[in-house]
Amino acid sequence: MYFPFESDRVKASEISQCSDDHDCDLAKSFLVQTCSICLTKMKQGGGHAIFTAECSHSFHFHCIASNVKHGNQICPVCRAKWKENPMQSPSLDPPLGRVAVNPVGWPQNDALMTVVRRLPPPRRDLSRRHVVPLFQAPEPGIFNDDESLDHLPVVAESTNASDNSSLRTIEIKTYPEVLEAPRSSSYDNFMILVHLKAAATVANQSSSRNHASLPQLYQNPRAPVDLVTVLDISGSMAGTKLALLKRAMGFVIQNLGSNDRLSVIAFSSTARRLFPLRRMSDVGRQQALHAVNSLVANGGTNIAEGLKKGAKVMEDRREKNPVASIILFSDGQDTYTVTGAGANKSQPNYQLLVPLSMHGSDNTGFQIPVHAFGFGADHDASSMHSISEISGGTFSFIETEAVLQDAFAQCIGGLLSVVVQELQVGVECMNPSLCLGLLKAGSYPSRVAADGKTGVIEVGDLYADEERDFLVSVKVPAESSECETSLLKVKCVYRDPLTKEMTTLESDDVRIRRPEVAGQEVVSIEVDRQRNRFQAAEAMAEARMTAELGDLPGAVSILENCRRVLSETVSAKSHDRLCIVLDAELKEMQERMASRHVYEASGRAYILSGLSSHSWQRATARGDSTDGSSLVQAYQTPSMVEMLTRSQAMLLGSPSTQRLVQPVWSLGSQPKPR
Repeated sequence: MYFPFESDRVKASEISQCSDDHDCDLAKSFLVQTCSICLTKMKQGGGHAIFTAECSHSFHFHCIASNVKHGNQICPVCRAKWKENPMQSPSLDPPLGRVAVNPVGWPQNDALMTVVRRLPPPRRDLSRRHVVPLFQAPEPGIFNDDESLDHLPVVAESTNASDNSSLRTIEIKTYPEVLEAPRSSSYDNFMILVHLKAAATVANQSSSRNHASLPQLYQNPRAPVDLVTVLDISGSMAGTKLALLKRAMGFVIQNLGSNDRLSVIAFSSTARRLFPLRRMSDVGRQQALHAVNSLVANGGTNIAEGLKKGAKVMEDRREKNPVASIILFSDGQDTYTVTGAGANKSQPNYQLLVPLSMHGSDNTGFQIPVHAFGFGADHDASSMHSISEISGGTFSFIETEAVLQDAFAQCIGGLLSVVVQELQVGVECMNPSLCLGLLKAGSYPSRVAADGKTGVIEVGDLYADEERDFLVSVKVPAESSECETSLLKVKCVYRDPLTKEMTTLESDDVRIRRPEVAGQEVVSIEVDRQRNRFQAAEAMAEARMTAELGDLPGAVSILENCRRVLSETVSAKSHDRLCIVLDAELKEMQERMASRHVYEASGRAYILSGLSSHSWQRATARGDSTDGSSLVQAYQTPSMVEMLTRSQAMLLGSPSTQRLVQPVWSLGSQPKPR
């Protein structure tokens, strides 16, 4: 069972079978020839000892040794209980009542043994004669033990980038509904599209923005991240689910950089911080991998406690990386804080699940977002969606086990590419006779001044290459003699996540011609396209509410009517890609409302994930959306595609998997067509 040298490796015969053959076979298909703990290949001549368990799953010895040292004698892949384990050695503390075995040829002074000896001894409760699991280890009252960032402060300056294109991190474009309107006509709801696009990467920005003088920490082409993962390990996660969650977490750990920090919270009936906020250096990664691999599924589902611990890590940290986010993963329903509708038919109050520190303010909107991932048919999609909406994050629906890692990969692909923070978009009427109407901004907080002359949209962070589209409604009066009307100007104020500089960027005035007699009206395809997106999102929300009231045929009819209306629009007739995607998504939602059973199992989660994506204009996982051949790939950025490519290459056992050991960063991928 022990193979101190690669040349000594012989596959052990199966002494016991996996407790669940289906789970075992599925998990094996993902883990062939790869250590499921460190995610690197196990090949002959690699110079690493390999341990092959009774259930035939193999691991690097130094990876599995720590897992067993913490009291785990269960295969992290298939959950089979081992009769023998890699810690049965005279140089190590053997299990109580067992005789230690020293395999022939074990090199007592080998470098591997040095690593193993450095592992902490198992903590024992002698009165109960069993190993105390890591989950029961003492936890500090204040989480101010985050690892130091070890960098010098960067002096913040204010910059006006309006007159220097080399300083621009954001590109602003505006599109009026039509380019000309007769002088005699007035409009109560004239639409103007405000289109924003973030730069590809801060590495391409001018060195005059102090990037050349930054300390070594900031010589990377992106801002470092503080990430807290809040993971459900309730009893329903046992088996393949937990094994694949560990693998997905391993992927996240391996792709974080040495300046990024990670903390791991696990929750079931209660919640514990398993791993403090640590930098993902080589040592930090190994410690994080060992902590994740020690997870064991049991107990109920207390999402509120998990989020409370995650928020506490963020609140108590002594230092802060420029970017911060929380990932929440659950396959069940909170049975401790939120109960279903009772006799009074009241709706559950999902706000109780979210700590007050995570509630966004209508005036700022800049809080730490929770990106929620609902796994399988039994999770509470309504609560997960509500948590993400309240905190400013996204909700993804992981329908099958096969896409779990891809869903995480897409999310961190965005988090590891933030180029803009605290973005505020202001609009101002340039003509005293004009007045603002509605600001169509989805889930982003927005407000219009009492006099109707100015408005603000709070956007927050933007990922590299990410785009945002907002529709601004303006009341335009008739003109008596002017040949041109100035409508409005757009101003963006944002913070650079590396230099902390605040930058202001203004657009040119938006103008329309006012001829005495107008020619043929030509509607802007750009405006029409975004109007269709908002209309589709409104139909999704209305259909979902109708379905919740039990009227599935009515919900399907709402979606069908929306598809018919969209098909008659200018952009749809021009075969616009976004319109094609919207139609495909609406059709998929109709099919997931075929029956109450189908809606409960997947329809609700699919629709809510789609709503989350369109309201924040940010990619979420749902259905086959992470598949390269899927139509539903809205809002994916090149950095997300890059990370998805890594994930899928690893799952397919591609040779490129070897590169995962050292995080690489390339933003060379081309964006998907809009």
